[in-house]
Amino acid sequence: MDLHADRWTGGWWMDGWTGGLVNGWTDRWVGGWMDGYTDEWTGGWMSGWWMSGPLGWYLDGRQLGGWTRGGSGMRPYLHLVALNSPLSGGMRGIRGADFQCFQQARAVGLAGTFRAFLSSRLQDLYSIVRRADRGTVPIVNLKDEVLAPSWEALFSGSGGQLKPGARIFSFDGRDILRHPAWPQKSVWHGSDPSGRRLTESYCEAWRTEAAGAMGPASPLLLEQEATSCRNAHVVLCIENSFMTSSS
Repeated sequence: MDLHADRWTGGWWMDGWTGGLVNGWTDRWVGGWMDGYTDEWTGGWMSGWWMSGPLGWYLDGRQLGGWTRGGSGMRPYLHLVALNSPLSGGMRGIRGADFQCFQQARAVGLAGTFRAFLSSRLQDLYSIVRRADRGTVPIVNLKDEVLAPSWEALFSGSGGQLKPGARIFSFDGRDILRHPAWPQKSVWHGSDPSGRRLTESYCEAWRTEAAGAMGPASPLLLEQEATSCRNAHVVLCIENSFMTSSS
């Protein structure tokens, strides 16, 4: 087919043409016409679907935001987003932290259920995400860039390490790992590497900012570094079920 090109140059673009229109997706393009696709999504039609705004699909392995389209149907993802300012250990308890996640998510139009990335007196961090969604749903940032292949992958013993070069954004769109509003690049979590609560050191269930009280925070999500509850660190919020995904 003389219209084939390795990259978009105008007109039709095909890669691995096998004939027919694509009704589902695999990890790579396997046939059909693709009109309007460049290395970065600029809008257009794909196999009869219009993609614009926050709703999009995976194309040739590149995430475009929203839902992904696969041979077995649509797969969503879960957002991991930071609160708009660092907080001390005195967050008015886990419910106070959860409420801030809820408020800030709604303020930017995210309709999913967001919970604070924290263990507490009656809650293990690992259990926050719905059981059915822990193993296969990708974790993404506010701009829909993949941070980890799944929730379970964060608790694999690597300290919750994210993909190299990963960016974490606050609800108001700032990159917390580079922005000076977060001078200490540590994340409160209150958990061991497997996501279970550390009952002896989580700032009295996130109710105190006393200098003598201690809580676990770390540059990686789940490393163990005891720090004073008076310090202000990053508080993350996780979308806990794709059933209420905002996308």
